[in-house]
Amino acid sequence: MAIIATFVVPHPPLIIPGIGKGEEQHIKKTIAAYKSISKEIALIKPDTIIISSPHAQVYADYFHISPGASAIGNFNQFGASNVEITVKYDESLVNVISKEAKKQNIPAGTQGEINPRLDHGTMVPLYFINQHYTDYKLVRISPSGLPSLSHYKLGKLIQSVIPKEKKVVWISSGDLSHKLKKDGPYGYIKEGLIFDKKITEALAIGDFLKLLTIDSHLVKKAAECGLNSFILMSGFLDGYNVDAELLSYEGPFGVGYAISKYLVLGKDKTRLFLEKYKLQSIANVKLIRQNEDPYILLARESLEYYIENREKMEIPNNVPHEMIDSRAGVFVSIHKDNNLRGCIGTTSPTTHCIAEEIIRNAIKTGTKDPRFTEVKKNELPYLQYKVDILYPSEPISSFNDLDVKKYGVIVSNNYKIGLLLPNLEGIDTVEQQVSIAKKKAGISDDESYKMERFEVIRHI
Repeated sequence: MAIIATFVVPHPPLIIPGIGKGEEQHIKKTIAAYKSISKEIALIKPDTIIISSPHAQVYADYFHISPGASAIGNFNQFGASNVEITVKYDESLVNVISKEAKKQNIPAGTQGEINPRLDHGTMVPLYFINQHYTDYKLVRISPSGLPSLSHYKLGKLIQSVIPKEKKVVWISSGDLSHKLKKDGPYGYIKEGLIFDKKITEALAIGDFLKLLTIDSHLVKKAAECGLNSFILMSGFLDGYNVDAELLSYEGPFGVGYAISKYLVLGKDKTRLFLEKYKLQSIANVKLIRQNEDPYILLARESLEYYIENREKMEIPNNVPHEMIDSRAGVFVSIHKDNNLRGCIGTTSPTTHCIAEEIIRNAIKTGTKDPRFTEVKKNELPYLQYKVDILYPSEPISSFNDLDVKKYGVIVSNNYKIGLLLPNLEGIDTVEQQVSIAKKKAGISDDESYKMERFEVIRHI
């Protein structure tokens, strides 16, 4: 029996009659789909419902699983305190998941509970389910700020520990883009509709590889809250054939609401999306490496040599003369699966040439960035590199002297110094650029500071 079905659902509080006060009639398709899947779940009679909610206890680097025997919540913050949900947790399954996560070195468990009350991302689905079926125990899991691949791996881990005698249903709670309408609460951006189209197309046919490989720039622009919840569910279904169906999609309030279902049909080796993702990632990186310039090649070979031999490589004989004859500050950044894996650099030269600067900073980026663990040997085939060569900085007195696409910025207050490179994803204004640089320096808003600007030659 074990895994029976999974469902993707939205969580708009106004879908609850006591909150919507008639506004819920604008999402009739969503309500009809919710009622349909709730009746299906009642027919399945699951022993356990696993629900992933982005509005539960969320951490940047940890998957939180709600602890304890039970929990309660209501919609008081939305003006409906009389609508209350009570659940019993499946403590035995939570314990098994936590132990296996520790064994596999996946940061997941029951630590860090701050607010034990149920969140609306959990309660909205349960409101509909409980009208037809209540004889279940719950496991509530939060997505995290970790990469999408980590979410998929946790979902797959949970699949592996489900007892065969237990009937389990997964509810993946999450909304799509919040920027679908100009008069919506979050405004409009064209990427919102593009994101929703791509996601609903993938959900409709159960193509979970598309969820893993969707453009990260598009995801950030769309302002969604459901993707990692969906990816957790996708990992739970890794290696299973499913009968997939998109039941509804609406966005009349400027937020995308999708409901889809996946009835498990049996094992299917063609749907091992984690393996497909790894192969695709390696192929993409190999293609990129065919066009590496000498700066990128040197950064990559420097880190690979160090990881293999635990010592710094010598400057190769075939590097271009300008890398030997010139000195400059250098930043090396490493990405893996479209996520930053490390970035360390120097604002001015600290060695006798650019080549030596690249070698040192590439090694430090892969091994000394305090935000990340040291790069492991098995990660090397997946890594992508960028090298920024910094021109000398010059003092400036005004934001008008900056351009986020052209200039990087250095802010300083005595020993406090913060630097931000130019042309970074998600940084569109000078105000953002300076604000982030100040935070990196530890300069508060009420402290004075000096600014310098610099240009870079970026190698990617």
